[in-house]
Amino acid sequence: MMYTILIADDEAEIVELLRLYLEKEYNILEANSGTEALTQVQNHKVDLAILDFMMPGLDGLQLLKKIREVHHFPVLFLSAKSEHHDKILGLELGADDYISKPFNPLEIVARVGALLRRVHHFDAQVVEEKEAEQIVLGELMLDQSQCLLYRSGEPVVLTSTEYKILELMMKQPGRVFTRKKIYEAVWEDFYVYEDNSIMVHISNIREKIEEDSKKPVYLKTIRGLGYKIEAPMEQ
Repeated sequence: MMYTILIADDEAEIVELLRLYLEKEYNILEANSGTEALTQVQNHKVDLAILDFMMPGLDGLQLLKKIREVHHFPVLFLSAKSEHHDKILGLELGADDYISKPFNPLEIVARVGALLRRVHHFDAQVVEEKEAEQIVLGELMLDQSQCLLYRSGEPVVLTSTEYKILELMMKQPGRVFTRKKIYEAVWEDFYVYEDNSIMVHISNIREKIEEDSKKPVYLKTIRGLGYKIEAPMEQ
């Protein structure tokens, strides 16, 4: 199966460069504005999108908001903006990864491959490992066969990265996971620096699964160590 990658950037040279590096393994859709990119998403099945932060029409953040209203495929932000808050904002809105310009095209290829493996190879891994299809924790139920989370029977919309973090932790409730462990398991890469990416994803998950995200009963921070998830104690 050949996956389809959308490359959206207002710099034609960057679109061409990424197309040259990716077209041997993937079908490529191109766009030079946010509006054109949205049209591509509406008219084609997209498996992953590489979005520039600043584009005419819809900028990257506006485009991401519209994509997340309907679709949950991985999104990789590509931008000349290096300010830390821009990266965090993109992650909060549902982006899965972020690379600043200038970049090494081979790193883009590697990150695209890792994101697609996490999303599309999950079912095969579940079958191979012969794991249970459902994990129940309090009012939470993780359906691994469909890669869906339910809270009190209602579906909870997660990004692929949020799902992978929950899947990792719900398999071992009560275990404390360090940021390093979470990063290396979910991003499938070596943890070489400290940033707020994991903290932002944890915050987003809490907003979706907790009654009060400021007083979490499921996903807890263990100060100085990391995070753990467990069923809430009965009152």
